[in-house]
Amino acid sequence: MNNKIKIFSCIIFFLLPTLLWTGCSVKYSFSGASIAPEVKTVSIQQFQNIATLVVPSLSSQLTEALQDKFIRQTRLELVREDGDFSFEGNITNYTSTPIAVTGDEYASMNRLTITVKVTFVNKIQPEYNFSKQFSAFEDYNSNLLMQEAEPTLLPQIIEKLVEDIFNQAVSNW
Repeated sequence: MNNKIKIFSCIIFFLLPTLLWTGCSVKYSFSGASIAPEVKTVSIQQFQNIATLVVPSLSSQLTEALQDKFIRQTRLELVREDGDFSFEGNITNYTSTPIAVTGDEYASMNRLTITVKVTFVNKIQPEYNFSKQFSAFEDYNSNLLMQEAEPTLLPQIIEKLVEDIFNQAVSNW
């Protein structure tokens, strides 16, 4: 009789927290995303490049990177338009500026900065909608031409921008 009580107590002790945990309505993932279960789709429009200096492939690289992030790290289905989550925006700034000057007044380091204006619409929870700017940068040696540094810098900057946009949209806690 005593063994049955111990077994029953152990079952309750381990089973009850599991049942309570799975009853929550918000889904969490290892990516830090907090997406309501009612959200099923995401649409990400092509980011238009309206910066003064235009890199032809930047628009598609940024758009595809954000789409890939949602495909890889959420359960959401990517749709062409009118998703439960919807993104659109513009690349508004693409600049290279000197950041470190040597004693003879020459730049030793430059900074490539990309700024993106993003509008996010959450049809299920409109209180999380936003329209804001995101900027990211990487520094490079001024001995390199910007065109020489871009193949290394662009993927790093795009990754930072995508991470910031993703986190702003889905990390509501």
